[in-house]
Amino acid sequence: MMGEPVLVMLVEDNIDHAELVIRTLEDHRIANRIKHFSDGQTALDYLMRRGEYENPETSPRPHVILLDLRLPRVDGLEVLRIAKEDPEVQKIPVIVLTTSEAERDVARAYDNHVNSYLVKPVGFEEFSKLMNDLGFYWLGWNTNPQI
Repeated sequence: MMGEPVLVMLVEDNIDHAELVIRTLEDHRIANRIKHFSDGQTALDYLMRRGEYENPETSPRPHVILLDLRLPRVDGLEVLRIAKEDPEVQKIPVIVLTTSEAERDVARAYDNHVNSYLVKPVGFEEFSKLMNDLGFYWLGWNTNPQI
């Protein structure tokens, strides 16, 4: 990933949470571009290059996906399942970023091959630190295969 722009796909329906993620990533200069989707169906259309997203030039694959679980139209676990079953996108790291600490949600996410499961902290400072650490690890230190 050295030298190339970093694209983060954020799938989050809560606009306050989305703005906080975007602001934190931008403040820490972690991502060059952030594509935000507020529902699971639109996120899948982008990932699978369907409809308005079929052109790879205008719809490049993200380097990492930040995925909430509670989404309208198609929930996050279904987005995860479909993404990890598709050979074109299954190598993209998917990080669940959610408020749910339910063991059932954690287990189902890992059953569907999530790369990491993070619970959103309540406080701004803790959330900012989490996003900073996450960005440095997944987009700085971690080595991903070419997608």
